Amino acid sequence: MSTGTPKERIILGVDPGTTVMGYGIVLVKGSQLNVLQLGVIHLSKYKDHALKLHKIFERVSQVIEEYHPDEMAIEAPFFGENVQSMLKLGRAQGVAIAAAISREVPIFEYAPKKVKQSVTGNGNASKEQVAAMLSTIFNFDVPKHMDATDALGVAVCHYFQKGASGKKSSSGWGSFLKDNPGRVK
Repeated sequence: MSTGTPKERIILGVDPGTTVMGYGIVLVKGSQLNVLQLGVIHLSKYKDHALKLHKIFERVSQVIEEYHPDEMAIEAPFFGENVQSMLKLGRAQGVAIAAAISREVPIFEYAPKKVKQSVTGNGNASKEQVAAMLSTIFNFDVPKHMDATDALGVAVCHYFQKGASGKKSSSGWGSFLKDNPGRVK
């Protein structure tokens, strides 16, 4: 875990998946939020589900070892009609959580609608709308795989829920803007 002051912390956001898993890492310094890394773990080349789970654990562990996050925020699986897909997604989420637990990183889970609401102000926003908002906020080009921006959205959502100090904080853009009037141009 990072040894910075309470005003500085690193949040790892994870968007679980069994074909592509996204991750985004943000550094919080006071009220400033900066992207350290965002990317994806490609899993489609592995046909065996157990091997995919092993690769998820291995890669999430590597990301944790490299960036030493203080917290991990992960998107909760959504409830769909395909039970087999939900089970596989739940396993992927569980393995990512196990990687964090094995390194004593606290875990926070957010529903997809909560993430979308926190980032765009609309709980029914599309992946494209989330990616566009994040690319505007952080000034980067939208990556090919939006799983990376989805994961970054989870980290940003966690920041809004816990604030710069890591304690319960603002509940979205409205509260953020009210609490940070100097950051609006």
